[in-house]
Amino acid sequence: METARHPFFYRDYRLYWAGRLMSTIASLCMVIVIGWQAYDIARRTMGVERAAFQLGWIGVAQFLPLLLLTLVTGWTADRVDRRWIARATALLEIGCAATLGLMAWHHSTTLPALFAIAALLGVARAFAGPALGALAPNLVPAATLPTAIALGSIAWQGGSVVGPALGGYLYALADWVPYAVSTALFSGTLLCLLGLRPLPPRARAAGVNPWAQMVEGLHYVRRNRLVLGAISLDLFAVLLGGATAMLPVYARDVLHVNAAGLGDLRAAPALGSALTALLFTLRPLRRDVGVKLLGAVAVFGMATVGFGLSRSMPLSLACLALLGAADMVSVYVRQSLIQLWTPDAMRGRVGAVSSLFISGSNELGEAESGFLAALIGPVPAVVAGGIGAILVALLWSRWFPEIRKARDFTPPPRLDEYDLKEKAA
Repeated sequence: METARHPFFYRDYRLYWAGRLMSTIASLCMVIVIGWQAYDIARRTMGVERAAFQLGWIGVAQFLPLLLLTLVTGWTADRVDRRWIARATALLEIGCAATLGLMAWHHSTTLPALFAIAALLGVARAFAGPALGALAPNLVPAATLPTAIALGSIAWQGGSVVGPALGGYLYALADWVPYAVSTALFSGTLLCLLGLRPLPPRARAAGVNPWAQMVEGLHYVRRNRLVLGAISLDLFAVLLGGATAMLPVYARDVLHVNAAGLGDLRAAPALGSALTALLFTLRPLRRDVGVKLLGAVAVFGMATVGFGLSRSMPLSLACLALLGAADMVSVYVRQSLIQLWTPDAMRGRVGAVSSLFISGSNELGEAESGFLAALIGPVPAVVAGGIGAILVALLWSRWFPEIRKARDFTPPPRLDEYDLKEKAA
């Protein structure tokens, strides 16, 4: 067994990590500006309540491609060179950022255009998620993977700190500038991905119908109660407790701050997550990982309730940072379990299912928050969602005892031949 070394010891992982960092900064820089522009345009033409409703549709536009393409993207990640999938998605993201930048330069940005670009970005994420998620275990040995996942989360959360704040501040200079910077960052991501060396060949099932291979990922997740419980826990907790869609509303109409203040609010959860991920690279979780996963989801809900009730900018930032820290614990445990409990030949398809659930929690959570806010107001919507996340943690502890009983990340022996049905029996 290969000795566990720091992930940055491996050249290709360093390129992978740098590419993900730049891609995350660019994506979140764009997302914050798209949300602000959509809310601003809708608020001027439709009023505050209908503007919140439009924010919900932005979430739907990003989620639909993942819903429709999940089986295809997972199968593709297991059949096609994952490096080239990631490179193709980077090219698509470059085109999206450049298009929005040109529209902003010419003052021709419209709501339909923002929805269309959001949907294209959803297509890019649909293919990139399974490919990049399945690529990481190919770049480091298994013993190094939990630390690599924590470092990958630092890239994501660090980008989530820098990206929204950068987007807000650059937008304050000119509406086209954040898109120009995002175009440059996506180009840097493409260069890093082009530098990855060829991967060892993967085992492939011979003579199996492609549709059957696509559906196999769903069957695997359904049979593996631990993986199913971990994925669905995140889905329903964030679906109910996600407050990020309401940040433009809170920034403008509750906390009364400008676009830069919105960037700070969007960056606060990522700051909490990044600091927690950094802690995990120094002191990885090793024991009682399932109980800690459930506890983190409960804390996530409590922090959401606190943010929903706050009228103070410092308190709101603190609640969002705590929310992000709790979410990082969930991400760290969930992704480590999924990656280590899934055979490499199926990681693309299982990763696609996981991406669907994650996007469902994020984008549909944003849609749910926007629609509910239009009905009962933003504050009751956020508070109710936080309470819902706490209830999800309690229910999943009872419905999925496999999570509660998970002591560490150790996968079953001979995972590629592991019969989940027999184990369940």
